[in-house]
Amino acid sequence: MPRDTPLRRSLTARLLALSALVSLCSIAATAWLAARTTTGAIKQEQTQAIADQTRIYHQLLGWAATHPDWNGAQDTVRRLAAATGQRIVLTTPHAEPVIDSAAPAAPPSPGPAADRPAPPRTPTAIVDPLSVDLALLPDGPADRIDARAAGPFRPTPDEHRARQNDLQQQADCLRSLLGIEATVTDDLAGRPQLRTADGQVLGRRCETPMVVSAADRTETAALADLTGLVNACLARRQARAVTLTLGPDGIPTGEPRQDRAASECLTNARRQQLVPYVAPPVLLFVGTPADPAGQAPVLTAAHPGRVTEVAALVLAVTVAVTVAVGLRLSQPLHALTHAARRMADGDLTARVRVTGRNEISGLAAAFNAMAERRRQLEDLRKAMVGDVAHELRTPLSNIRGWLEAVEDGVATADRALTGSLLEEAMLLQHLIDDLRDLAAADAGELVLHPEPVDVDDLLTQVANAHGAQAKTAGVTLAVEPSPADPSPAGPEVLADPVRLRQALGNLVSNAVRHTPAGGVVTLRARAAAGAVRIEVADTGHGIAAADLPLVFERFWRADRSRNRQTGGSGLGLAIVRKLVELHDGTVQVASTPGTGSVFTVTLPAAEF
Repeated sequence: MPRDTPLRRSLTARLLALSALVSLCSIAATAWLAARTTTGAIKQEQTQAIADQTRIYHQLLGWAATHPDWNGAQDTVRRLAAATGQRIVLTTPHAEPVIDSAAPAAPPSPGPAADRPAPPRTPTAIVDPLSVDLALLPDGPADRIDARAAGPFRPTPDEHRARQNDLQQQADCLRSLLGIEATVTDDLAGRPQLRTADGQVLGRRCETPMVVSAADRTETAALADLTGLVNACLARRQARAVTLTLGPDGIPTGEPRQDRAASECLTNARRQQLVPYVAPPVLLFVGTPADPAGQAPVLTAAHPGRVTEVAALVLAVTVAVTVAVGLRLSQPLHALTHAARRMADGDLTARVRVTGRNEISGLAAAFNAMAERRRQLEDLRKAMVGDVAHELRTPLSNIRGWLEAVEDGVATADRALTGSLLEEAMLLQHLIDDLRDLAAADAGELVLHPEPVDVDDLLTQVANAHGAQAKTAGVTLAVEPSPADPSPAGPEVLADPVRLRQALGNLVSNAVRHTPAGGVVTLRARAAAGAVRIEVADTGHGIAAADLPLVFERFWRADRSRNRQTGGSGLGLAIVRKLVELHDGTVQVASTPGTGSVFTVTLPAAEF
């Protein structure tokens, strides 16, 4: 361990702290295992509570569906509270009390309000027969209207008796003629129905031909009113009218089959028709009484001695393993720390030994790769400084020498001399412009102005701009047309035409400069898989495989002689890479020495 690392900050100390935390978690887990026998009881109690809430909600929903208000529901609420052992409170949506199962049967004596605990703050449900809570009643109706809410469809006592007698005759007929056992029972809405032993509703007569039973006068009038409401809704939606009938279950349905608009209008019309016949919505609060008869389950350890033994064993094993692992991990980390300090002191040869295939060995390998990359960058930096000094010194020395010669009277400032000095100044300006572009790109200050660019037109412009250079070098510069495309235009990209032309111009200039007389430089574009590939191919000297990873580095040149006839400033390809990356593209090179090179720029295709 390094001397300047405090013990409390060392890896071993931290691992020991971690082991203590793990031990505490293990002890907690052991205690949980000891108390797991209570889990079943708690879950059973929770399940029973949910079942009680569902039962209470269902019965109160039935009251609301069959009564226009909550008067007289106090006995039902008290009976449910006694059966479930829960306190039941009903309030209006504005928190005004309606019914409280904890309230005394007789009115309280004058004076302060009865000392009763406040109901739970969060309601269990909203009791509204026209909007059934499907979370408590998953098997509820799809339109969320309780089936017990019959309203104007509920038959009168005379109609009920008449229908009951008629259906009893049908049951006798079915039994005698067809051998079908059927009984007459009331459905949820109080409407007599004929049901078989398996619960199937029979809505047809026994005689031949079998026809649907006719609706009663009450049902006919209610159905006519409902039909008017539904068709008025459909008329507002500019939908065709429907004819409503009563299904075997007594629920109105549309004929022909309802579409979405008819279904929504029918549901809304049913709610509108049933509002006067059902109790207003109330908030339902269900909670335990203030003085429960039973005690809440308490988590206790069944065998405290055994729990203590297991906890101590877990703690000892965890600490021992943590110490061993900590010592094993700290050694390579110390080696990494030592190597990093050597690098900080300027020793770029510092490396660490990589052993194994774990995270620490991965860190060591990454450190070695970083150190090697830093050494390469340092070599490139030194070379770049030398190259920049050389590139600036040569034209400056020429300019200074000729100016001193003119000043000393050795040379005459004629047109040829000024032209030579201008050429040297332009070389300096070109180098400075390249350095400025690279600096702006590195700083993120190089602003692009993208627009749709026809790649074929751009290649033609680049070829025309460098035609004179190629002709002077004796090189053929050609643009290969794109393959047949279904669109009238060639491949298009969204790019800054000036900067993209600059990048391609650097590639063409580089290709012409390294292609001997009689060679060919070819420009072509291809569209493939949402991208456009632009290739600049030459038949020049080619690049050695060892040099390919370095071609886009700054001031790197294949010709180490610094001959201006064959080498530029060494910044052109670096600028190409920066400009292409700013366009979200990539640039690659493939080369065979003695055959030529192919530079490929891949850009996202324009989307319209």
